[in-house]
Amino acid sequence: MTAEEYYRLGNEHRRKGDWQHAIDCYMEAIALDPNSPAVEAKEMLDNILNFYDKDTYNP
Repeated sequence: MTAEEYYRLGNEHRRKGDWQHAIDCYMEAIALDPNSPAVEAKEMLDNILNFYDKDTYNP
């Protein structure tokens, strides 16, 4: 898969509320393309999860 495909798949997971799979896809996209929009998307999810679930999620 390409970085763009992983990014889109991550967006689909995010819309479903499956944030862990979304982060996994974003990480794959970033590994393939460090300039992918997945960088910003992952950062956003990290911030959301850190804010809402500080005890469980700790990157």
